[in-house]
Amino acid sequence: MNRRWELLRRRAYGTDHASPNPGPLRWRTYAALVGGPMDGLLLDITGWTKDEIDTGAALSTALGQFPGGRALYAPDLDEPRAPDSGVTCCFYYSGDMPRPVDE
Repeated sequence: MNRRWELLRRRAYGTDHASPNPGPLRWRTYAALVGGPMDGLLLDITGWTKDEIDTGAALSTALGQFPGGRALYAPDLDEPRAPDSGVTCCFYYSGDMPRPVDE
């Protein structure tokens, strides 16, 4: 089994810890989250455009510097990406931000 499919054994961001099947689906596309409060999780990026992937994500978490805030993750733009389903890239932790005021 190649390394990308081994990574699919991880839990996907947003799935319940107690879920009997918290893992990702083989036909979806994921970014592996590296560092920070969600290190080791996978983020489902199926259907994201190249620009959306290049921008990264601000993910809700109770585990960061600001409980209820966001952990910021973005790809290394110089890192190659796989062209198919599975784990196609990594998003690296870059810091935390407080919860948006409008929530």
